[in-house]
Amino acid sequence: MRQCAVRFHRTQLGRGHGVFLIITNKKAVLNQKQPSPRRFLRFALMKGVVALFCVFPVLAAKPLHGQVRVPKEYQLKAAFLYNFAKFIQWPDKKFNDANSPIVIGVFGENLFGDELDKAVRGRKVNGREIVVRQIQTVDAASSVHLLFVPAAEDSRLAELKVSCQGASVLVVGESGTFTKRGGAIAFKIDGDNLRFEINTSAAAGAELKVNAQLLKLASNLR
Repeated sequence: MRQCAVRFHRTQLGRGHGVFLIITNKKAVLNQKQPSPRRFLRFALMKGVVALFCVFPVLAAKPLHGQVRVPKEYQLKAAFLYNFAKFIQWPDKKFNDANSPIVIGVFGENLFGDELDKAVRGRKVNGREIVVRQIQTVDAASSVHLLFVPAAEDSRLAELKVSCQGASVLVVGESGTFTKRGGAIAFKIDGDNLRFEINTSAAAGAELKVNAQLLKLASNLR
């Protein structure tokens, strides 16, 4: 099975520049100019690209005075969460109407700063806007479409699963046992590489359809 990894590049670009991260079998290629969707896809197919993840802008220069520097790990994870939303199909009943947004929730402490907001700002998936919400209680977790659970809140996964039962929530975590205990997707850090694994049973149990391309990119399937 092909595996996807993003290396934590040390490259720093000017603040505000969009960066497109093209992940291939062997290396990640950075391109500062945004191609048209058709040209981008055609380039991907010609070069044997495994994944196309748009990182915008996750490799930032030094923060402005008064801003908190977000670890590069969470800058990349923010971009991945946005892209996960692109490869997941939620049941129609999860949305109130055709204009309802896709809601990404962060449970407990926000480790992303404003990086997750920046990653989804101005973007749409299947015509739906994407909004980010801070989720402070277990009961509120069922109101989102994608829920990120930081390692510090990992012990509450069982509670979150009960709250989200029947609510079609994609639960994403970052602990080593997250998918084993019923989480749908878990980030894994392997040296300088960021990978992820998918629990297909958990996703199916939440009535979520995972795009085959995303399944191919996972380092492990359960």
